[in-house]
Amino acid sequence: MKTEPKTKVIFRVFKEGDVIALFPAISDSVNGYLCLSYQHIGQHGSADPMITNNTRLAKPAEYADLLAELKQTGYNLQIVKRFTQKDYETRKLQYAK
Repeated sequence: MKTEPKTKVIFRVFKEGDVIALFPAISDSVNGYLCLSYQHIGQHGSADPMITNNTRLAKPAEYADLLAELKQTGYNLQIVKRFTQKDYETRKLQYAK
């Protein structure tokens, strides 16, 4: 059985309590700046990495349902806490291709 490579994900919470999953190494824009995101409602979309200024890191109990939903859709996830410069460079390379 082949194991899919792990996809980095950051779970953040808005002030209103909604949880968002951010994929720091997956580009979702023409210039590589925006990253892919996922929420229960709306599902996949684009997110500005600066969204971290308006959210806080989610606790495991807060993102458990969203994590289960993502795993059910086929993601093999690696939970991380922050964006890195390497994530940005990876997104830029996706744009360049």
